[in-house]
Amino acid sequence: MKSFALKAALGLAPGLLLLAGSAKAQDGRAPDGMVCTNAMLNGDYAFTVSGQLFIPIGPGTFQSVQRQGVAMTHFDGFGNLSQVDLVLSDPSAPPPPGAPPTDKLTGFHTDEKGTYTVNPDCTGTFTINNPELTNPQTGKMTSGAIIVVKFVLSDHGRAIHTVVTALTPPGAPGPVPALIRSEGHRL
Repeated sequence: MKSFALKAALGLAPGLLLLAGSAKAQDGRAPDGMVCTNAMLNGDYAFTVSGQLFIPIGPGTFQSVQRQGVAMTHFDGFGNLSQVDLVLSDPSAPPPPGAPPTDKLTGFHTDEKGTYTVNPDCTGTFTINNPELTNPQTGKMTSGAIIVVKFVLSDHGRAIHTVVTALTPPGAPGPVPALIRSEGHRL
């Protein structure tokens, strides 16, 4: 009887360990038990950006636009960010309604600002608000692009892995479908 109980306990042990590990990952902490905060995402991060967005050109019809770029994002540790970027689109893309502010020396787009939230499990969200643009056809100001991103931190906050969940082009009434991802590393 004792040997049956011992065998049963040994047989159940791996399953119980797996369940305990699963519960640990779902308790709001990172898998290694670390609790992440906004303070962990702090400093300058260099990003590579790639993917595509889909511009509506008619009812139920979209034009796929390839995007490639780099960005330098500063996270302040308190939930605010600023960014410069250089993101290129394929030549078939429709032009934006105006030129964003650009650094004359580097050619990077400037004045991008936003906010972020890091969850205890090292996932999070950030939103980038691009500055308003002057529409060259109308001379009126139009809203800049708004980009909403979900992310996961790794390497104790030294690396960030992202995917765009909503991208509203400049002057657009709402988001367009996008498949854009990026990888960032703290300098």
